[in-house]
Amino acid sequence: MKPISLLLIFFCGCITACTTRRLPRIAIAGLAIESSTFSPALTQEAAFHAKYGDSIFTSYPFFRPDSPLRRQAQWFPAVMGRSLPGGAVTREAYESLVKQTLEALKKNMPYDGLFFDIHGAMSVVGLDDPEGDFITRIRKVIGNQTLISTSMDLHGNVSWRLAQNTDLITCYRMAPHEDAMKTKQRAVTNLLNRLESGKGKPKYKAWVPVPILLPGEKTSTRIEPGKSVYKAVAPASKQSGIIDAAIWIGYAWADEPRNHGVVMVTGDDKEKVTGTAEQLAKGFWNARRDFAFVAPTGDLKTCLDKALASDKHPFFISDSGDNPTAGGAGDVTWTITQILARPEFKKEDGPTLIYASIPGPELVQKALAAGVGGHVDGYAGAAVDARYAPPVHLAGTVTAIKKGDKDAEAEVVVKVGSVSVIVTKKRKPYHKEKDFTDLNLQPRKAAIVVVKIGYLEPELYNMRADWLLALTPGGVDQDLERLPYKRIQRPMFPLDKDMPEPDLSARLVPTAGKAK
Repeated sequence: MKPISLLLIFFCGCITACTTRRLPRIAIAGLAIESSTFSPALTQEAAFHAKYGDSIFTSYPFFRPDSPLRRQAQWFPAVMGRSLPGGAVTREAYESLVKQTLEALKKNMPYDGLFFDIHGAMSVVGLDDPEGDFITRIRKVIGNQTLISTSMDLHGNVSWRLAQNTDLITCYRMAPHEDAMKTKQRAVTNLLNRLESGKGKPKYKAWVPVPILLPGEKTSTRIEPGKSVYKAVAPASKQSGIIDAAIWIGYAWADEPRNHGVVMVTGDDKEKVTGTAEQLAKGFWNARRDFAFVAPTGDLKTCLDKALASDKHPFFISDSGDNPTAGGAGDVTWTITQILARPEFKKEDGPTLIYASIPGPELVQKALAAGVGGHVDGYAGAAVDARYAPPVHLAGTVTAIKKGDKDAEAEVVVKVGSVSVIVTKKRKPYHKEKDFTDLNLQPRKAAIVVVKIGYLEPELYNMRADWLLALTPGGVDQDLERLPYKRIQRPMFPLDKDMPEPDLSARLVPTAGKAK
């Protein structure tokens, strides 16, 4: 055979080998919620709005059909559930969702990898460390050789069991979480890189528990020291020999042993992995006394007095103790009851105040029947959490109606004096200007806007002329010393302010399936 023919055969063979290279088989699964054990609310399965199969791709812009990541693997989406924060998840709901996930994963085995998308602060009735339990049960199905890459919220909790059973792990680096989707994409990219390079599981995973428990409202990356603590993460993760680095603040409103700060670093260089983890942990610990609320605080009366006296509009007030996006029941009526009792708001021409929001399905039904312009008289709130105030009496004019919201299902605005109260069929967070303008409300023109929230989400933050964080009661009370902790590990800063220096040495986590 002529040399030219041999060359053609060789090149054709190379082309065929390249075009038939087996793409990695990667599954997608996860359950995400942060849930307060200090709230009487319970979260049911329907709250997770679970997606199945290919519909899961719609939750991730980087998985659109024409995206590079979509073409780099064979993807097998199983189950993805994401709930608004709330109370503890019922055991029945958790077991049902886990069972569905495991059954879906069994259908397309084996896998080279799994993208595990969780929040990390799920509480389940009668079960400690649900995410650790979940990933352990997944491991029993897909085996220990499958590479698992976990994406988390920085307010999640990383137990030893979760650390042991995941291979790659990362979390948000911003609070508010403007980098949420970027973090999930990083978790997927890390997974693909390890599979395509043939490097597989990292050689080392360093885990450092940090005995700090703080609310997100004191650890925002908008301000110091959170800004600097988290600014160190990205460059640390880009060092040679390191795959990723992460700091978890942890979740403050659950009374479980795993609830505290954690640092994790993964990579192939033992000295850099352990040294970087210890350096980040020490930076976090050394800054502990400098953490302060992201906004000036006060009791509700003080906040309302200052807002009424101010010429800065809109003046935002966070009704922080019942924040539904931190795990509050969302139906505590204490704040709206206090507002309506103030003489300044009793007349229609008083200072304009928007209150977002309070669930009241029966009142919503009355408003729907009365229509816009109609009068309603009824009660809302305190169906779940009535510890601080009874249902609030609302008698006023319906000024807006909206149906079809994913969370609220139906929303109405009831004008009582100069206060526009948003009443929902089911609880809903109000984070965007459109949430208000869809109800014919103009928050930019209001004197005061009171929102069940902690730190303001970006659109509200950019809209504010001034802002106070009201230390109101509820299942996510910002004053952690008022909460009846019994099971978290002690000592814990700031509950134990003069605690001794902790051991912040890195602990190397064994590979999944091996004993501690």
